[in-house]
Amino acid sequence: MLHPNRNKTLISAAVASALALLAAPAFAQETAAPAAEGIQEVMVTATRYSTSLLKTPVAVSALTQEDLTRQGAVNIKALSGEIPNLQLGGAVDGSSGVQIAIRGVSNSDFTEIGNPAVGLHVAGIYSPRPQGALALLFDLDRLEVLRGPQGTLFGRNSTGGSINIIPNKPVIGSKEGNAELDVGNYNHRQLSVVQNIPVNERMALRFTASGTQRDGWINQTQDRYDVNMPSKGFVADGIPDTDQRLNRKVGKGDYYTNRDQWAARLSGLWKITDNLQWLVSFENFQNNDAGDLAIKDCEQAAGTPYACTGGKYDVAINVPGVTDMSIRTLRSNLVWNVNAQTDVEYSYAHAIQRRFQQQDSDAGYQRIEADVNATAAAGGSRWPVRDNATYTMGSKFLSDVHELQLRQNFGALRYVAGVFYMKEKNSLDYGQDFMANDSDGYPYANFYHQPKRISESKAVFAQADWQFVPKWTFTAGVRASRDSRSDQNGQFWESYGTDYFNGLLVPGAPGTPGYTGINSGMLLPGMGAYYGSSAFPTASTISDHADSWSKTTGRLGLTWQVDNRNMLYTSLSTGYKAGGFNDRFNLCGNDVNPATGVAYNCATGPAGPQYSFLPYKPETVTNLELGYKGKLLDDRLTLSLTAFYSRYKDMQVTGQHTVGRTERVCEADNPGCDAVISWWSTQNVGKANIKGLELEGQYRPWRDARITYSAALLSAKVADYPTYSDDIGCAARLAQGVTPCPDYYSGTDPSLAQLRPYDVTGNTLPYAPRRTMNLSFSQDFTLPNGWSLTPWIQARWQDKVYFSLRNLDEAHLTDTQAAYAQVDASLRLNSASGSRFPWHVELYVRNLDDKRARTWAGAGGPDQTFTVAAYNDPRMFGLRVGTEW
Repeated sequence: MLHPNRNKTLISAAVASALALLAAPAFAQETAAPAAEGIQEVMVTATRYSTSLLKTPVAVSALTQEDLTRQGAVNIKALSGEIPNLQLGGAVDGSSGVQIAIRGVSNSDFTEIGNPAVGLHVAGIYSPRPQGALALLFDLDRLEVLRGPQGTLFGRNSTGGSINIIPNKPVIGSKEGNAELDVGNYNHRQLSVVQNIPVNERMALRFTASGTQRDGWINQTQDRYDVNMPSKGFVADGIPDTDQRLNRKVGKGDYYTNRDQWAARLSGLWKITDNLQWLVSFENFQNNDAGDLAIKDCEQAAGTPYACTGGKYDVAINVPGVTDMSIRTLRSNLVWNVNAQTDVEYSYAHAIQRRFQQQDSDAGYQRIEADVNATAAAGGSRWPVRDNATYTMGSKFLSDVHELQLRQNFGALRYVAGVFYMKEKNSLDYGQDFMANDSDGYPYANFYHQPKRISESKAVFAQADWQFVPKWTFTAGVRASRDSRSDQNGQFWESYGTDYFNGLLVPGAPGTPGYTGINSGMLLPGMGAYYGSSAFPTASTISDHADSWSKTTGRLGLTWQVDNRNMLYTSLSTGYKAGGFNDRFNLCGNDVNPATGVAYNCATGPAGPQYSFLPYKPETVTNLELGYKGKLLDDRLTLSLTAFYSRYKDMQVTGQHTVGRTERVCEADNPGCDAVISWWSTQNVGKANIKGLELEGQYRPWRDARITYSAALLSAKVADYPTYSDDIGCAARLAQGVTPCPDYYSGTDPSLAQLRPYDVTGNTLPYAPRRTMNLSFSQDFTLPNGWSLTPWIQARWQDKVYFSLRNLDEAHLTDTQAAYAQVDASLRLNSASGSRFPWHVELYVRNLDDKRARTWAGAGGPDQTFTVAAYNDPRMFGLRVGTEW
């Protein structure tokens, strides 16, 4: 078993080196030239050509490394709300995934069987795993975000958009370099170093590294819960009832919500001939964070029996968060300028991701006595201990991506054509432990061994721009994609009842002398999912399956370049996300009838078992767009305006879905027990209509001042979802007197059997706030000694956002975040640019008013009785110092 090797002296030594460098004598400084009044053009590659941002007829935003550093964006999660209709959230399921939504189109399956709705690219090369979005953003030329379906030019087909992270290339003949140290509250330390190395007149290397560490901001204590409910027959005996096998005391640097990451990249540029150049880079990213955690929302719980008894962010942990994730990537890009009209480009990326991870899934929240119906003498279905954990015991995600492009430009006509191929070979061991989930208070566990899951994506594509008359350009593009997936010898184990103990213990049962449920003293090594397949005495379920999907997508566009400063465009584009299937599953469930010792039969169809891979179809988005881009007020104002309308069909939703029904007879207070409603899977659920308006740009009101602005209006509504079942926190909602769950369906439609039908038509898609605004201002002040002082302030506001299709927003149970604003600010002092070692010092504060906004929320805790949520970072402040050479 691999565990993180936290070499925390690495950053400390690097910090000391940077401080010594900054203490070196300064040389004579010269007065910096004042900033130009006009706005500098930004070049992007959104059309696979290098074009000005304001002359690119697609909805694209671009950020520089300076922008990212100033905003404190160490990974793309920090960009939520910074770009119109881009929302990001962290996964709280122990997968280290990142939820990326553009215009309400997103994906919540971060496993090896999920496909991203927003394509992630590094240096223009597709990166298939969502965990790659956590990689540190350092030494970048720019970051580009394309909004809307990308069904023609970029990597694998996507329905939401594309994010392209473009690192700086080596510079031939230059010895440039820089270093920056950042220290702040919560013991934050971050160091970045860049060095360009000239080899000869045709070759250069570039080495860059960055590392960051920070304490967790929650209040984490050890979970040693000892049940004391004498009225139920449970009396505290000094033995913790929660699992103590992994419990250990950790410092704040290892609390959940901490940060402990580093990355390094070595790249080389070889200009083989005047017309042929080769760029190669190797990058290693290491993540040793404890991870994120869903914690009780104390404001929502106030006034209920589940009100917080301690601090707002108190958690009790018996499974400390551990992540050991490495992503090693080799990228190669070969460009041949055949002649003045023709380029040929071949890109290749080979990536290996390995991950070990463990997560406490309950954060120490236990049932209150009123919700416990079990007694030590008679048992029952709800015991006082709920102690859950997830483990990624070992995983390896191996991917190879190839792309070959031919570009030709004949003046009035230019085109890009190419082929794309991606192959993933993934293996994963994943398990879950659930304590006291059996009618006798016994634990339950499951374990997945997926040794060979292969995904392939192949495509041919072409897109042409034809300037058929001066100032008018017609665009046409097409892409034919074929995706396939196979699961070879996948295995699934689960243990109920006494099977959990793996023959190492013969437990008592309700009514036997001294039995009060399972305590930590009975849990031994070799029991449960943490110990792998050997901990399961029963035979595994074998999963062997394969499927494939094909789709042709495209783009039509028309551009009018009114003059050199103004452009109008319109486009119709389509995108698609491949279908998939889930693990082999018994639609009858696996519960055993205690009276007969035999598994229950299915309530419909054959007696059972009935196995299915629960397949789902591709989803598609068709988007109509109209835009304007231009420069106004003597080039002191830039404006990009986009209006769009999208049809989102066969939307894939991952979550708890009803997939089968047993003949089990239910208890009076649990009438839905015969429906298998908690199987985590992906289904196509219906249609959505999306429309909106996006605005962004810059303005220089006077010399050396800059205003950056953006705003968005978005209406992302469910248009059709006939089988939605509202099962969220039904008992809690009834007890709290808020809108109750609907009754179980009693009609004859088999597709609604055992559902609680609820009409979500008109509800808002997750991560799709109706309105967002962002405004920043900076001013350069030139000081008498040639130095400059730059204050910067940014205010961001966004409307209410929902995190599920239910749009549940009750007094004590919610899946929303109300509208909120956040303010960031900094004050930067720069030395004169002519000095030998230019330096800067910057004071900053992010989230000035300490607004704790939810980045995910839903019903949680035992029996979905209260709201749990993940939150953004609290107020962060610190000092950055840096130098260049």
